[in-house]
This record gives sequence, C-alpha cells and structure tokens, in this order.
Amino acid sequence: MTGRRGAILATLCLVLSASLAACAGTGRGAAGARSLPVVTDPAPIVPGTMRAYQVRGRWYQPVEDPDYEEVGMASWYGDAFHGRPTASGERFDMNALTAAHKTLPLPGLVEVTNLANGRTVVLRVNDRGPFVEGRIIDLSRGAAEALGMMGQGVGEVRVRYVGRAPRSGGGVAYAEAGAVRTPRPPVATERAEIWVQVGAFSERPRADRAAERLGDRAQVQVVERGTGRLYRVVAGPWGDANAAEAARQAAIARGFPDALLISGH
Repeated sequence: MTGRRGAILATLCLVLSASLAACAGTGRGAAGARSLPVVTDPAPIVPGTMRAYQVRGRWYQPVEDPDYEEVGMASWYGDAFHGRPTASGERFDMNALTAAHKTLPLPGLVEVTNLANGRTVVLRVNDRGPFVEGRIIDLSRGAAEALGMMGQGVGEVRVRYVGRAPRSGGGVAYAEAGAVRTPRPPVATERAEIWVQVGAFSERPRADRAAERLGDRAQVQVVERGTGRLYRVVAGPWGDANAAEAARQAAIARGFPDALLISGH
C-alpha cells in the first residue's frame, strides 16, 4: 500500500510540474498576464530570406534570435503598397496585423507595445524594412490603428520576438494596459488634418529647395528654438490617412527617406 501511495504521489507531482511549465511558457508569470499565441504547425522560413543583403550601402544579416527584444521607433505604411508582394512572397494587406523587420525570420511573430499608451499587439512579420535610420519596425495600417499610432506616424515601441509564425495569420490585438481610456468627445466642426513632414533644416535656403521639389502643397514652417531657428518642410494637409500615406511614400520616392506623418497643424 505504501509503495502504491508513493507512486500516485509521484505521478501527481509530475502532472503539477508539467502544468506549471506550460503556464510559464504561454504567459508572463503574473496575474492577469496575456497569453501569447501557441503555434503548433509553424510555417517554414521562406528560402533566401535569411541571406545577408545590402540596402543603401549597408549590410544586414537576418538571424533567428529567441531573445530578441529592442526599443526604438516604429513607422507604418498603407495603401501605397496594398496588394503588392512582400519579401516573404505573401501579399501585403494593409488592414492585417503584419509588420516589416530588417533581420527577423520570415514569416515570424513579434509582440509590439506602444510605450506611449501601453497597447500591445502580436504581428506577423512577412516583409523587410524599414530602411530608415532610427526605425526598428514598419507596421501595417491595421497594426498602427491597433496600437493607436495613426495620427503620429511614428512612435516609440518595444519589440519582442515571439517565434515562428503559423501558416497564415497569427496577429492578435490586446486591450490597452492600465486604466481604461476616456474617449475624447467628437468635435463636429473640426476635421483631422494629416501632414507629411519631409525634413527639418537649420538653413532656410535648403528648406526652400526641399519645398520646391515637393510642389504646391509644400510649405516651410519656422520653429523658434533656444539655439536658433529651425525650418521645417511639410506638405499637405490631407483629411484622409490613406491619401497622406500615399503622399509620404511619394516623398520617399523623391529622395526624402525620413518623411513621416504628423497631425495637428
């Protein structure tokens, strides 16, 4: 009897240990923590996407790093690329929860948190980019909306590699962390304006030349600083985010790789 009781106790301990390990692997080890997607049938990494490649004179070496975590700036892209093939061969859907990254496996999953408001999403990485200094990830329009970044154009985020992506989908949007947001009351007489900022210059002639290259919708704004004046070149405004994003991509094609969307001007 004693031997049988000991065997049962040992079995219960094993089951309990396995359960705790499973909880630790899918959650964050805290009460109320989110569970990350469990991928049981991961898609294979697309052949060729893990080779070193060069863009604008800089080399990138893709690698699968299970411990990858980085804080930096995120941007987003929309209908200018909607329906076009990504680096993984998938079609870009601007409304899906996807992203572009310079070195993570394709396709893969990342957890992205907007540090300004605590919103978190899990995104399917299926493209390469962004190739702009200081930006670590490029979001689809759908991802930017879920993170509350549509108006800013760029924002500071934390990116963590989750693992291999499923054969399709994989994106998840979570509720905002912390307190429930109080929605702003609608303003019927005011229309949201979105501008494209292509650069800021310390010299007025350079700003004027940049504005001339952009056309009639561009203007130079003078910003007073403690160290002197700054001349900011913006184009717009647009009342529609898709039109503004198309204008930003056009500005990038004209030689302004740091073009970003801003609002409230």
